[in-house]
Amino acid sequence: MNIDTKMIDELAHLARLRLAENEKEGIRNDLEKMVAFVEKLQSVDTKDVKPLLFINKETNVLREDNIQGSVSSKQALLNSPIQDARFFKVPKVIKK
Repeated sequence: MNIDTKMIDELAHLARLRLAENEKEGIRNDLEKMVAFVEKLQSVDTKDVKPLLFINKETNVLREDNIQGSVSSKQALLNSPIQDARFFKVPKVIKK
C-alpha cells in the first residue's frame, strides 16, 4: 500500500488533527510499519487454528445460591435517623 502525503492529509482531516510538515514524515513511517505488519499477518496460514476465546483453561467456580433469612422493614428502619412508617427519608437532591 502506498502511503503518501495526500493520504496522511485525509487521515488527519478525518481525525481532526493538525499536523506540521515535520510530523507528517513520522506519521508516514509509522503507518508504513503498521501496514507491513498487517500484510505479514495476512500471509500466515491460519486455516487449522481455532479462535482463542479464553487465555487459559480455568473456569469460574460459582457457589450455589442459598436462601437465607432477611431483615424485616422494622429492623432495617431502626438504623435510619429519619423514617416514615415504611420508608427511609433522605434529603431531596434533585431540584426542578
